[in-house]
Amino acid sequence: MQFERIHQYLQRLSPLSRGNLLTELERLEICGEEMPGSAEIIANLRAEFRKDGSAQSRAADASRYFFLPFEPLLVNGAPDHANSGHILRGSLPPIWEWISRDLLPTMTRDYVKAMNDLIAAENQREARQMAATFQIKVVKLLESTFSSPDGGNQTRTRLATYTAAPAAYGDLGKMLSVLRTREALTKFANALPAKIEKFDHAPLAKVRRLLDGLGDKKAEALPFALALIAKRLQTPWELIRLATKASPSKNAADIAATPYAIAISMVLDRLDDQRALLRMALKKNRTLVAKEHLINIYDIEYALRVRIDMLDESAWGKRLDDLMSAIAALVEAEVKRFPDKVGHVLMSRNLRNHQSLSGRLTYLAWKGRDALNEGAGYFKKLLGQPEKSSAA
Repeated sequence: MQFERIHQYLQRLSPLSRGNLLTELERLEICGEEMPGSAEIIANLRAEFRKDGSAQSRAADASRYFFLPFEPLLVNGAPDHANSGHILRGSLPPIWEWISRDLLPTMTRDYVKAMNDLIAAENQREARQMAATFQIKVVKLLESTFSSPDGGNQTRTRLATYTAAPAAYGDLGKMLSVLRTREALTKFANALPAKIEKFDHAPLAKVRRLLDGLGDKKAEALPFALALIAKRLQTPWELIRLATKASPSKNAADIAATPYAIAISMVLDRLDDQRALLRMALKKNRTLVAKEHLINIYDIEYALRVRIDMLDESAWGKRLDDLMSAIAALVEAEVKRFPDKVGHVLMSRNLRNHQSLSGRLTYLAWKGRDALNEGAGYFKKLLGQPEKSSAA
């Protein structure tokens, strides 16, 4: 009966509104956001707009070619999540809707029709060339659109009709930057090692030379170049070494003045990613998966605190504290589900194997307690108690 009421409501919407709703629900699905009852609504809308009921329309095949240059930079995440150097995968459908309905409706229809013919004929080479030609047209129009405040405001307003995600407008700007620096970024990516096991000394020096090779496009391309580097690192948090090694000291203010300071923010973005993954794992009762995410979180936090002096006085430190408080709340809520006398794998001392003063203080920060009050006593008690068996 509930779905019947929803179905009746959907029928009162215009086809355009139902199509936008499908796009938005699929975006939430990509982001890992669950909405009770949405599966049946999505299936119903796909049956209406895609005769085969598929998760992808024929136009999406054409859009996939258009978005190929962004593939190495795409990430899944919440629409309010910071993602320097990356583009949210969930932003692609609404941006394509905006391009095809507002920016270049006639050209997009012609492009989709021609691309479908090429795809059906399995002509990959010409399909890529046609996508590149269409990208040039989009770039020129986007540059004109973003050149005036009115154009930017109108674009933001129109995008809002296709998605509630606030990140879509920013991601559109990132796409413009990537397309404008595409040649330099492709050359840079091809010169990077396939895998960087240790980001120090010779590998670090080589990457810095490659970054300098970006030339006059360096400022615009830098966040995306750093995102490409991070994907090659065996230990992603080591990206901060681009900033810390370029600084005359470990002081946060000096590091912030280096050309690669954004690397610190990008590592904090990664910590935020891990927080989101931890939340999802706990929500699905995947405790061992949650444990791995928590270990990654602690490693990132520890690396930042021991490699950057006066971190607490910086915007980075404030963001780190806020993230760790949110993570503490997730862990506390999970642990409270079990009786006090039952141990929990997320409270194991082995998760935090850093026993330096910094490690102990970061534990207290993670617990969200005041080190001058009950936090210190709690930590001392925790270190002294025997390891408990895990219940989850």
